[in-house]
Amino acid sequence: MPILCNYYLTYRCNAYCDFCHFGNHTQFKNAKHARTQDVLRNLPHLKRIGVRFIDFTGGEPLLHPDIAEITKSARKVGFRTSITTNGLLYPKFAKALRGSVDLLHFSLDSSIPEEHNASRGVDCFSAVTESVRIARELGEQPDIIFTVTNDTIDRMEGVYELTRSWGLVLLLNPIFGYFREEGLRSDILNEVEQFAKRPMTYLNPSFITLRRQGGNNPAKPLCKAVSRVVVISPGNEILLPCYHLGYEKIPIGENLTSARKSPRIAWHTEHEGRHIFCAGCTINCYFEPSFAFPVNALSVATIPSKVKYGYNKFVQRFFSQ
Repeated sequence: MPILCNYYLTYRCNAYCDFCHFGNHTQFKNAKHARTQDVLRNLPHLKRIGVRFIDFTGGEPLLHPDIAEITKSARKVGFRTSITTNGLLYPKFAKALRGSVDLLHFSLDSSIPEEHNASRGVDCFSAVTESVRIARELGEQPDIIFTVTNDTIDRMEGVYELTRSWGLVLLLNPIFGYFREEGLRSDILNEVEQFAKRPMTYLNPSFITLRRQGGNNPAKPLCKAVSRVVVISPGNEILLPCYHLGYEKIPIGENLTSARKSPRIAWHTEHEGRHIFCAGCTINCYFEPSFAFPVNALSVATIPSKVKYGYNKFVQRFFSQ
């Protein structure tokens, strides 16, 4: 049964991040946003098939003009929701989004404005700081997400100190490869693992273990990208087996529940993590839900980090009152 939906509201972005393929504006310049009517129609179906959490993503999800209507509708249906944004548009939508996003993440690549802006290809450091200020004033509890690469590891300390000064939790997001061949060096894996022991940080430790083991092994797959995740495109399609390595699209039409019963979904479920291209995969988006239940050692290993995150959010809420 799926527990998570990665809902791509748009493939467009207003930044040019050098580590993300959505930064290639030429590739996505003609991409259309998801039709609001399709999203709203799909929400009850997602609930019916077992989904409990929806990550509204992109591209930059706040580029969707009806983002607030969508998140509020999702909350009414009973979902927990998340959004990760570069902050450029958050001040515009902050009041409308208030109370409808459970996990609000602002991306930050450096505590030095010039470095962050260079990484994003646009002047947005000030937008992040302004977004944090506005979110806190509205009673929201945002997190800062730091993408760890071989080039940004030296900035981790500065981002952590800035995040602590704001009283927020720092999410450490080890970069994964699907269009870039390079991976994180072993010394960086060790450094990130140790850094995550600090207060007010979150890292799924099984991400690190998986990388040390060489990623997903098709002979003994750990990935549950089809059975535990529903990936929906802006074009109202189910992407299989996942967005990043997808090679098949199932049109949803007006009934997602029926589309989910497609024989192709069953086939992909049977073969999840077993394809040749699944070898070595470490894509966080799918291993986070794949490790959601304690079915193996890596699943069990995630529990303390989840407890720590929950405690940090409780402390954050207590001291913000």
